[in-house]
Amino acid sequence: MEYLVGTGGWAYFKVPGKESLEAYSQVFNFVEVNHTFYEYPDSRTVENWRKRVPRDFTFAVRCHQDLTHKIGLKPVDEAYSVLARMTEYCGILEAPFLVLETPHSYVLNHKAVGEAKDFFSSAKLRDVQLVWDVRALVTAEAAVFMQDFGIVQSVDLSRENPVAASDVVYSRLFGKGWHTRYQFTDDELLEIDAKLQKAQPRIATLAYHGMRMNTDAARFKMYKETGRFMPVTQFNGVESAKSVLSEDAKFPASKAELVRQQGWKVVDLTSEKRVHLSDLLSKIPEREYNRLEEVVEALEAVA
Repeated sequence: MEYLVGTGGWAYFKVPGKESLEAYSQVFNFVEVNHTFYEYPDSRTVENWRKRVPRDFTFAVRCHQDLTHKIGLKPVDEAYSVLARMTEYCGILEAPFLVLETPHSYVLNHKAVGEAKDFFSSAKLRDVQLVWDVRALVTAEAAVFMQDFGIVQSVDLSRENPVAASDVVYSRLFGKGWHTRYQFTDDELLEIDAKLQKAQPRIATLAYHGMRMNTDAARFKMYKETGRFMPVTQFNGVESAKSVLSEDAKFPASKAELVRQQGWKVVDLTSEKRVHLSDLLSKIPEREYNRLEEVVEALEAVA
């Protein structure tokens, strides 16, 4: 199985003194281009992206929202025009995947499936593999249509299992929090890998999208290479929790507020195990905390 592991975009990957994409490509072997969902970059910009990364680096292009959120997958000139721009980018980047993300409001009823069939029947894809992240319910009719057209349905393996046996599993990983507010524990990353081991695709593509996506992707990649997870802080136990809380915790705050605002983050329980901060915060007394030191004292008392 070939693993392609990376994140949604490289803009948040910062290394002092280095350009973001170049630095990113020295750590990961894959990226889902986020820029093309919002903008139409000129060809020279896209060519420059390709030149900045190693030859074996893989791009996926996220389709512009004009097609997925405004026009819809319909056999109209505007839709074909956007698709042509996207497949052109795929060609320049040598990107094997074009990712369509339709919103919850895009309901795959009989009419929508029929329009999509007509659209893709006459679309020129240039050997690009379509990946569809369907946010609405995937009906049986829609599932059959996607299978007939060879469209890979993207799934979030932290919440779902792969849809069906396939050569390719493509997962956009957001986790179980609100929107992108999530970080994965060791056990959750192991569960993702277990699902892939069971499915046994030829290519497993993992695009992490949470607020700690760079760390999550790097930890998964290190686990696949070494069998071990790297730590998320320089400390263990209460000291690890303290370092994470000190980033942006606001006081005064109740226990419930701390769990809601900070609990999604991951801390090093020991050198061998990482858990959600909520696992520790859930044990402290119900009260209002006015300072970080008060929370640390409460954590130490229940440790």
